[in-house]
Amino acid sequence: MSTPIADYAIVGDCRTAALISRSGDVDWLCLPRFDSASIFGALLGTHEHGSWRLAPLDPDARATRRYDGDTLILVTRWETSTGVAEVREFMPIDGGSVDLIRRVVGISGHVEFGTALRMRFDYARAVPWVRQVGDDRGPALRAIAGPDAVIVRGVELHADGTVHRGQFTVEPSITVDLTLSWYHSYRTEPKPIDVGAVLEHTGRWWTTWASRIDHSGPHHDEVVRSLVVLRALSNLDTGGIVAAATTPLPEQFGGSRNWDYRYVWLRDASLTLEVLVRHGFLHVAEHWRMWLLRGIAGKSDELQIMYGIAGERDLPERELTSLPGYDGAAPVRVGNGAVDQYQGDVVGEVMVGLEAARDAGLAETSLSWSLQKSLLELVESRMERPDNGIWEIRGEPRMFTQSRAMIWAAFDRGVRAVETWGLEGSVDHWRELRDRIRDEIDSDGVDPHTGRFVQYAGTDEVDASLLLLPQVGFCAADDPRMLATVAEIERTLMRGGLVHRYRTSSGVDGLAGDEHPFLACTFWLVTQYAMSGRHDDAHMLMARACTTANDVGLFAEEYDVDGHRQVGNTPQALSHLAAVRAADALGAHHVNT
Repeated sequence: MSTPIADYAIVGDCRTAALISRSGDVDWLCLPRFDSASIFGALLGTHEHGSWRLAPLDPDARATRRYDGDTLILVTRWETSTGVAEVREFMPIDGGSVDLIRRVVGISGHVEFGTALRMRFDYARAVPWVRQVGDDRGPALRAIAGPDAVIVRGVELHADGTVHRGQFTVEPSITVDLTLSWYHSYRTEPKPIDVGAVLEHTGRWWTTWASRIDHSGPHHDEVVRSLVVLRALSNLDTGGIVAAATTPLPEQFGGSRNWDYRYVWLRDASLTLEVLVRHGFLHVAEHWRMWLLRGIAGKSDELQIMYGIAGERDLPERELTSLPGYDGAAPVRVGNGAVDQYQGDVVGEVMVGLEAARDAGLAETSLSWSLQKSLLELVESRMERPDNGIWEIRGEPRMFTQSRAMIWAAFDRGVRAVETWGLEGSVDHWRELRDRIRDEIDSDGVDPHTGRFVQYAGTDEVDASLLLLPQVGFCAADDPRMLATVAEIERTLMRGGLVHRYRTSSGVDGLAGDEHPFLACTFWLVTQYAMSGRHDDAHMLMARACTTANDVGLFAEEYDVDGHRQVGNTPQALSHLAAVRAADALGAHHVNT
């Protein structure tokens, strides 16, 4: 039985992240980037696929955990029959190397700890060559497999087959530091870490960053934690923003809906950009805009819907046999075949995000505005094509209403850029195209019998992505068509008080199996309720949705309301950014009243 997804917390350095379970196991870590191969892959298998345990030897030890203030430093407090100790785990920020640090501090009495290190490089396809390399500075273990190497320092570890084990005891006067540092195997190994100094620096970095969050209103703690998570998913070097830290945690336990989210979706990154700008982080917008200029350099018709963290284009989807999958959910995929899809909504999200940055004070450059004009040319060239939609369906492309509305939004933002900011562009032409798309949606995107928006032209099904239409200004939240759509979403897509994306039984996605309520969709409904005046419903649904977070405030992709457990990749950027937007909508009502 796999460890529950909610049992995992993350620590990260804005380049990669480690998932650490409540029982003290590092079960997922890809080095040196989110999309690198794993060294610890037990998340998608067993401990034999790579893990690093650090926990008291007392089998009855009790653990509680938290983040240290508004940082990404995880503090786990262990209470045993003989004493109390804390483990402080983090990845140093901007230290010039990639390190995972686990500091054990005695609090009272004495606590015996054990550690078991199972290193499995390249998605558990390579057991490394390991040597003891300690010296007068202390014990150390070097592991090498192909281009990758790590050095582990801090306690003496002894081989037990392909596992390395160690034990030590802490008391109030004793602190033990365990460090793992990655480096290229053909380079010199990094020097020992001054753990106290990097802990102080990392804590100060996160605290300073979080102190700049501009927010006052309901659910403040959830907003701050979500923004910290979004920052952790934003690459410090490139500006790329990944959709999640993991692959491929299942949308259905034991099923095949398992996808790799460790890449930069233009949609998710643009939405993340919006919420970061809204809360005071304009410099992040500039960094991401530079990523965008690099990533989609070249002809606009070569635009992809997703890229690698540094803008890589080649992301072929393939299946791994070296990892059996989370609780047996197979296949285990890396890469993502959606890279080759046409998703008509994407440019609209990019244009909306860049408008948010422009309105917040980020000046356009000749290059950045030229990019946006070329994107509008691309939208025009493709606007008559059916697409795979926001949910990346693998069935027949359709004229998805939400995609059509985002095409409308793309031209609308082009028009507003000229009218509001005096930028140069084909405003009359863009206005005509915008109005043409609106007329099409009013005709083909609305069911003539019920007066509600539909998932795509020719069906009477609804889709939770329709909740985004008022958020981008296509219609008012209290538009009768929108209210009818909400009523149908409540009737057909809600389960256990949370919202599904769409009815998988309709067959539109071309996939077998089912899935669970999607947290971002639930937060979108909170926003819709708040915008349309259903404030009590908005507050109740927000409270319900927030209970799906784990004990350290992390949201996964979906939630199993029957099994009361998180589902899908985690932490999910779309869930966290939608939570922030929902809190903002509640806050707007709070201010107005």
